[in-house]
Amino acid sequence: MKRLLIVLSIVLTMLACNIPSRMITPTTESIQISTTQMATLEPTSEPIAYPFPQHVTYASNSILPSHRTQEQLDNDMRAFYDQWKSEYLIEAGTGTNGIMMVRVAFGKDEPNYSTTVSEGQGYGMMIVPMMAGYDPDAQSIFDGLWAFARAHPSEIDPRLMDWNVPNPEGNASAFDGDADIAYGLLLADAQWGSDGRVNYKAEAVIMIRGILESTIGSESHLPMLGDWVNVSEPQYNQYTPRSSDFMLANFRAFGKATNEPVWDDVVLQSQNIMMGIQNSYSNETGLLPDFIVNGEPAPSNFLENTTDGSYNYNAGRDPWRVGMDALLHDDATSRAIVQKISRWIETSTNGDPNNIRAGYELDGTPLPDSEYFTTFFVAPMGVAAMNDPAQQEWLNAIYDSVYENHLDYYEDSVNFLCLLVMTGNFWTP
Repeated sequence: MKRLLIVLSIVLTMLACNIPSRMITPTTESIQISTTQMATLEPTSEPIAYPFPQHVTYASNSILPSHRTQEQLDNDMRAFYDQWKSEYLIEAGTGTNGIMMVRVAFGKDEPNYSTTVSEGQGYGMMIVPMMAGYDPDAQSIFDGLWAFARAHPSEIDPRLMDWNVPNPEGNASAFDGDADIAYGLLLADAQWGSDGRVNYKAEAVIMIRGILESTIGSESHLPMLGDWVNVSEPQYNQYTPRSSDFMLANFRAFGKATNEPVWDDVVLQSQNIMMGIQNSYSNETGLLPDFIVNGEPAPSNFLENTTDGSYNYNAGRDPWRVGMDALLHDDATSRAIVQKISRWIETSTNGDPNNIRAGYELDGTPLPDSEYFTTFFVAPMGVAAMNDPAQQEWLNAIYDSVYENHLDYYEDSVNFLCLLVMTGNFWTP
């Protein structure tokens, strides 16, 4: 009964907050939740292996913005980080371990300012290690972010994070937040090593195992919405993924860290679903829906609203996630997926990113009330455009439209992560 109430609460809360987020409950005694003796944590700063800026060499035939020097691009990142940090990184009190916890605020204004979602915590735990070398406090901030995540575990699989804090009910996980938190731990291991106060690598492996055991379909090898989903339930199951959870670069990093080949198949199955949607439902546009049910766009009101089967505020991240995989891993399939989207959006907007609408049907028809500009839908298209040398001017225009544009938590966090890629400063552990 408790698990049923959790599921009902999660669904109702997500509908109210418009936040996307298996229900096999692990036996707490049988799993390792953390290796860190939190009471021993004290401020520290280990040597930095990859100080900002990094100037990563991406896949062959990829491009960066060509109208600004690398120094200008790096300074753009410093300025954006300073504002993002000042607006969204919040001290969250001293934990029982004595460390100052840090959280990522869900918005600039109340009530969102007092809320944190695991998605945002994951964004922060990727951003902060990337900015080490510029921010002298990066490691202390990162450890505070991790301490906050550990202080708010899912009630179903405590290796994962509660998706919505301080929501008192429905304390379960959301896939993307955990996947980015685990990726952030791998970045921290690469950046500072794991011989200090936190064994980042061991913590990452524990979380990755939780993700695999509680939120990856045992037969589908697709990401599930969270640990509250049962693999075989009729409505939410292992064949009902959110397209923005196809986090291919994360999956490859998880396979490398754990030596588990299943993650290669998670990449493959995710790509197969995306290509199937493009071939059958968006052959002209390449657009992907927010949610997918049995390989098809989800029906109206599947989880959040009437646009669950449209390209909206979840799927808007797809060009970034898949485009980044193509850049970091030179993957031809990922490149083909995002090139289809990128070439269509450039043509449909007459080469002006200010004409990108805030959501589309899969056939390219703008959604109702979408006639406004938001960096959330534009910045990911910049990452996609980096995979096509013929789109150099388009990439330059996208960059100019977003690099000084600040909106709110969701838009700014996604924008900043995309800008890290566009400036050549996003690296993989």
